[in-house]
Amino acid sequence: MNTTKQKILDTAERLFGEYGYSATSLRHIISEAQVNLASIHYHFGSKQDLLDQVILRKAGPMNERRMRLLDQFEAECSPAPAPVEKILEAFIAPAILIEKSPEFVKLMGRVHAEGLMPEIAQRHFQPMIARFMSALRRALPGVPEKELLWKAHFAIGAMAHALTVRPELIPRSEQESPLNVSKMLVAFASSGFRAPAVLEKETEVSR
Repeated sequence: MNTTKQKILDTAERLFGEYGYSATSLRHIISEAQVNLASIHYHFGSKQDLLDQVILRKAGPMNERRMRLLDQFEAECSPAPAPVEKILEAFIAPAILIEKSPEFVKLMGRVHAEGLMPEIAQRHFQPMIARFMSALRRALPGVPEKELLWKAHFAIGAMAHALTVRPELIPRSEQESPLNVSKMLVAFASSGFRAPAVLEKETEVSR
């Protein structure tokens, strides 16, 4: 990869993760990366394009890992559907266990927290998302579609919060390894997905 492009990507990843996308200007990035504005426009076109490429260079392989794990778990359980715990493990673990990329973990937490992920996912991750939602429907056939989508939204929100936790703010005695965080989050989210449906009851009460 071009050295200037690599420098811009590394700097943008760090600054977006530290300060957030909205609070980080292109001028801040070019100052830290020691490049000129023309370099960013040449390689990326816009701030949005830059964010997309920062995410895709690592989220792309991460999502491939998710798909491989889901394929593996479904093959192991076939012809029965994979249980919700294994589906969530395939989705959550690759995101939490990026131990060699703490800057990227921080960045993804920021992206989720700022509400940017739905738009980015719509542009780049639809096949992966559709694959996981299909697996969840097979695992939880009794959950209404609308409620399943909300539960997926809640699970992703919990994962985003786990990604944004700052270790220095947690007492050392309460800190856990990424592996244990992933296991706890999968157990927590699985319980939520298996909880009884409530939307129909709310509709009856509102009448």
